[in-house]
Amino acid sequence: MACMKLGSKTDAFRRQGQAWFCTTGLPSDIVVEVGEMSFHLHKFPLLSRSGVMERLIAEASEEGEEKCSINLPDVPGGAKTFELVAKFCYGVKLELTASNVVYLRCAAEHLEMTEEYGEGNLITQTETFLNQVVLRNWKDSLRALQTCDDIISHADELNITKRCIESLAMKASTDPNLFGWPIMEHGGPMQSPGGSVLWNGISTGARPKNTSSDWWYEDASTLSLPLYKRLIAVMDSRGIRQEIISGSLTFYAKKYLPGLNRRQGANDSNSSARLAPVALGAAPSEGDQKLLLEEIDRLLPIQKGLVPTKFLFGLLRTTMILRASPSCISNFEKRIGMQLDQATLEDLLMPNFSYSMETLYNVDCVQRILEHFLAMDQITGGASPCSVDDGQIIGSPSLTPITMVAKLIDGYLAEVAPDINLKLPKFQALAASVPDYARPLDDGLYRAIDIYLKSHPWLSESDREQLCRLMDCQKLSLEACTHAAQNERLPLRIVVQVLFFEQLQLRTSIAGCFLVSDNLDGSRQLRSGFAGSTEGGWASAVRENQVLKVGMDNMRMRVSELEKECSNMRQEIEKLGRGKGSSTWGNVSKKFGLRLKSQMCSAQEGSVSNQNNGSGKIEKVKDRQGKHKKNSTPDG
Repeated sequence: MACMKLGSKTDAFRRQGQAWFCTTGLPSDIVVEVGEMSFHLHKFPLLSRSGVMERLIAEASEEGEEKCSINLPDVPGGAKTFELVAKFCYGVKLELTASNVVYLRCAAEHLEMTEEYGEGNLITQTETFLNQVVLRNWKDSLRALQTCDDIISHADELNITKRCIESLAMKASTDPNLFGWPIMEHGGPMQSPGGSVLWNGISTGARPKNTSSDWWYEDASTLSLPLYKRLIAVMDSRGIRQEIISGSLTFYAKKYLPGLNRRQGANDSNSSARLAPVALGAAPSEGDQKLLLEEIDRLLPIQKGLVPTKFLFGLLRTTMILRASPSCISNFEKRIGMQLDQATLEDLLMPNFSYSMETLYNVDCVQRILEHFLAMDQITGGASPCSVDDGQIIGSPSLTPITMVAKLIDGYLAEVAPDINLKLPKFQALAASVPDYARPLDDGLYRAIDIYLKSHPWLSESDREQLCRLMDCQKLSLEACTHAAQNERLPLRIVVQVLFFEQLQLRTSIAGCFLVSDNLDGSRQLRSGFAGSTEGGWASAVRENQVLKVGMDNMRMRVSELEKECSNMRQEIEKLGRGKGSSTWGNVSKKFGLRLKSQMCSAQEGSVSNQNNGSGKIEKVKDRQGKHKKNSTPDG
């Protein structure tokens, strides 16, 4: 640390308890009280350097006392600083450093130690040291700024705080690799003015590694919150990139908010080990942490991608625990909503910190975050309608993020579904908030619904039907259809729909196999017409035909089984309806809009083996799908 020595005499002061004495041999004629410390000094050295001391000594002398007493309760820096001032007045060697220069500069101003009371007085000496030494060096500027905390009003009057902050902001906004010396001194090997690494003072010729833009984060985190806020404000005004400022805010928050580091994963801890600050001393009080959270909210720009989503969730959890202001909680929810597609299921599983403890997890918070995401997606034009055509998703370019969010919400629903305190309307509201086009498949939603039905067996038939209307049976995979067809927890109406659409999927798959087979035959004939056939080509064709035959046989058997199940269910429903004198099956089919005819529940064995009619089957399947879409009007 840079320093400057003032004066030439040796130290002529000694301390006895709470008193300082000058050992010049002359008896003291004045006692200066500064706080709890008494200084037994001489009038002349003091009045010859300080205008305030000159006036006070003159006033005390008028009372006629031979040994006067003066009280200085407001000296900046207290007794420790006045000790240095007194030594300066006696010409004792005084060492100026970044740690004491602010105190001495403010005390000199308070005591009016101007050039009128001696050339090279303390104001001039300290001001020169500040401008020519301290403010030119990062570490010294930082240390001087830290000392401003104790005497902030005096330092602000003399613009010392402002000058230190501007010095730090200027250095932080400039590429440190352009300086090399002395900014690089804080975080690596020493360098020569030419930039090469020094070893025992000898230049090695090696060049230091480039410094990243976060080199100042740790130093800035040592500042108090008021000074740190002012530093960030000046940096922002100087045009420092928002990502860099946000990174500093993240570092500062992690250092003083212990709760943020409780749920760090292994990967996160490894990747941020270099930036993880070490918290020294006692943790801040809850009031200080709450104040810090609200200030972080004010300083952190509401912009996507500036800080990790996991960090934002940590801030949100901490604001809820500390019960910060509602606006602070809402702003963090908005920031998370802007980048919800980057969140994980673990992030969403936030415990409910309310006193009511209605549910285990805070479902309402997730609902609000999802609404923020959908609103932002709508503004950016990402919420345009889309459709599923032949398994291909047609929609907006931003469909991938919203599809990721839909999958995330379905996973969250499955996690919170076992909570017996989770009411049906709240579960339905969250599930229904996801647009239909965001789910290419409803398998995840079906799994969540199944878990909810299993955990809430007391639901009425109408409630179960209402819940199951959230999913689209046409968007269930074959595996999900197979499971749903045998699921006793689903209402009968939903099971019938699942069976119907499973048949459609199987028939469509079979027709697709015929089309692929026809295309393969045509392509082989085309290739043989140009290049001739080889033994290897015929062997490959035989293997492909065998694979297709096995696949079609399996699907044909499954279709036959489903048709039998459908026929048996139809017979049972008709038996139940005979006592009422009406065809219950007809009513059910009309109510569902399915209008299943006998031709749909009968297998056409001859058409399966006839490959030449494959294209005709595809047209029939498409016609049936078109009729179903026009006629299918389930309740809801």
